[in-house]
Amino acid sequence: MSNSWFWLSVIALLCWSGSDLFSKIGCRDQKDKTSHLKMVMAVGVVMGVHAAIEVFVQGVHIDMHTIVTYLPVSLLYIFSMALGYLGLRYIELSVSSPICNSSGALVAILTLVTAGLGSISGLQLGATALVCVGVVGLGFVDMHEDDEARAARQSISNYKYAKSFIAILLPILYCVLDAAGTFADSLVLETLDEDSANVAYELTFLAAGAVCFIILLCKHEKFTLRQETPKYVGACFETAGQLAYIYAIADSEHVAMSAPIISGYCLASVIWSRIFLKEKLSWKHYLMIGLAIVGIILLGLSDGLTGDV
Repeated sequence: MSNSWFWLSVIALLCWSGSDLFSKIGCRDQKDKTSHLKMVMAVGVVMGVHAAIEVFVQGVHIDMHTIVTYLPVSLLYIFSMALGYLGLRYIELSVSSPICNSSGALVAILTLVTAGLGSISGLQLGATALVCVGVVGLGFVDMHEDDEARAARQSISNYKYAKSFIAILLPILYCVLDAAGTFADSLVLETLDEDSANVAYELTFLAAGAVCFIILLCKHEKFTLRQETPKYVGACFETAGQLAYIYAIADSEHVAMSAPIISGYCLASVIWSRIFLKEKLSWKHYLMIGLAIVGIILLGLSDGLTGDV
């Protein structure tokens, strides 16, 4: 029996956690006030190239009707990612990533509100509760941490982050918009081909990148190879992870195993941030992160068990 689903799941996990890492490296300079726009431009360029390959090599059909129909979903995803990139300037990746990836819990809540209690399982309810406790607790711990303790644990890193409400708010906004995008996605894809919708999303991201490029030109921003390279590496990881995810989930017989593997990529992001960015958190941070990650993985597992992808 082929185990391609497993390797594709691992590739998706590694690519999306790699995207987190390199996006953080590309956006963490607090002196660069337009780093998030440059990151959106980088992702737009890479996704545009991939969309061209899909259309001209793979033969995926795309038309203006598909682009316009999928536009609200595309904009929710793009705005969420832009806010996520902006937030990386103010907070550790190991705190931001678990919050951002808690959007699955919000999707479960939206489903509960619109379809009733019977629409989600007990496992999903418990997992959602874990994520909510972890995210709220993480924000509480970060906002109430002693300034001296914060400075002491950040001393090993070259980047210092002051206590800031916006630092927690931005990844939470990412989470909300991404959840809204996922919820809308499930509705819109009832009428659209998935491959065509994905190309529509990538072309919209390309357009967003073009808008960001024009804004940057008007601001007379400078681009250097050293500063921009991590952004494009992160964009490549983002696009490759998306592609691996699509094919891994397409193997419906193994979704129950591939979904939780992929959904745990924020755990890898925390590990990379500790190894490569030298980020160090308190045990309270790690406890809350652990609760959120367990909830995220359980949501991925329950999603696979119910076959809802």
